Amino acid sequence: MGYAKLGRPTSHRLAMLRGLVTALLANESIVTTAVRAKETRSLAEQMITLGKRESLHARRQALAFITDEDVVKKLFDTIGPRYAHRSGGYTRMVKLGNRRGDAAPIVRLELIQG
Repeated sequence: MGYAKLGRPTSHRLAMLRGLVTALLANESIVTTAVRAKETRSLAEQMITLGKRESLHARRQALAFITDEDVVKKLFDTIGPRYAHRSGGYTRMVKLGNRRGDAAPIVRLELIQG
């Protein structure tokens, strides 16, 4: 699951990424650092691919990763069918500048209109 360690222990990193993916799918847009967004993007695209399959097994796999059942319902009912004709590239990263405190690059990660 990802390649960047993000300066956190494994359990903290996975919990953070699960939360970011859940927020992205719930709101269809999040603002975060560029490194976190790159890791979140790959996991979110895997979840959207699961949402396109519409099988019980895929739904249970998504429930094992996404922390909110309502978001899983949205994933399978609206987001998955929206990208049925697409074979990847469901997200876009827009650079917003640097954070004031530590000059970390900030981006908006959003789902494209498919």
